[in-house]
Amino acid sequence: MALYNLLEKIISDNETHAKWLNTLSYMENAGARKISACEHPTKVTLIQLKHAAEEHRHAYYLKKQILKITSSYCENYQNEYLLAFASTRHYLHSLDIKTCKYLQQHFLLTKEQLKYAAYLFVTYAIEVRADKLYPVYQDVLTKYSSRVMVKSIILEEEGHLEEMISQLDEFCEQWKIHAEHILKIEDDLHQQWINSISQEVLKTEHV
Repeated sequence: MALYNLLEKIISDNETHAKWLNTLSYMENAGARKISACEHPTKVTLIQLKHAAEEHRHAYYLKKQILKITSSYCENYQNEYLLAFASTRHYLHSLDIKTCKYLQQHFLLTKEQLKYAAYLFVTYAIEVRADKLYPVYQDVLTKYSSRVMVKSIILEEEGHLEEMISQLDEFCEQWKIHAEHILKIEDDLHQQWINSISQEVLKTEHV
């Protein structure tokens, strides 16, 4: 199912929409935790701190948006409050592992260097995805005059993408060649995630 059509189905039901927002919040929170986990014990840059802080804020912001739909839903990230929980939890973790394996094959890196390289490429791939997903979501929200808004997240994710490109330029002159491989890995995982959500949403519709 195309993303736009899927999002139309999702926002047509408040409970499903709340789960979707909670799922996005979980992903943003997981991303922030991954960024923090990749930090060097001492050589932490301002950009890394900024990214982790903003991803955490996105997670909080999306949680708060749920209150515009319902006052008593999705209190935490337990399975019953997420869409396609297995695929959702697998997505970022699998991207991280597969990216690390790819980088180990193509670069001679210490453990700390690998963590930093993985942070660069994984975050870049996620920002590219966010740059595609959130604007479509906002278009659907606007079309149906929803009180939920993600415009502020779109602006910050665009800034993140520019910052990641700048950091990757410093890391390796040929980073775009490697990034293409990482983007392909992410695209496959994203498609699996969307397919799982589509199946769950369609199943709920027919109940």
